[in-house]
Amino acid sequence: MTVTVFTKPRCPQCDATKRQLAKLGIPFETVDLSENPSTLEQLQAAGFRQAPVVITPDNSWTGYRPDLIRELAKVQAASQQAADAHVVVA
Repeated sequence: MTVTVFTKPRCPQCDATKRQLAKLGIPFETVDLSENPSTLEQLQAAGFRQAPVVITPDNSWTGYRPDLIRELAKVQAASQQAADAHVVVA
């Protein structure tokens, strides 16, 4: 599962989002929007107006959303269990 967190410097909501993802063991990539102005323009054109912007395979949101992060952790855990169930022991 690929999760991307688009952040800006000195952003408490961005920091809280990254801390919660890390705490729950969700791997993520970070993109600093201050270093990627064209990406910022694309996100703004898509209607995002607040940092962080979190993009997952099935969802996207802005701001610190611990409820959605917990839901993402549940989906990841279910995916991992399904993958583990398909492991064949010889």
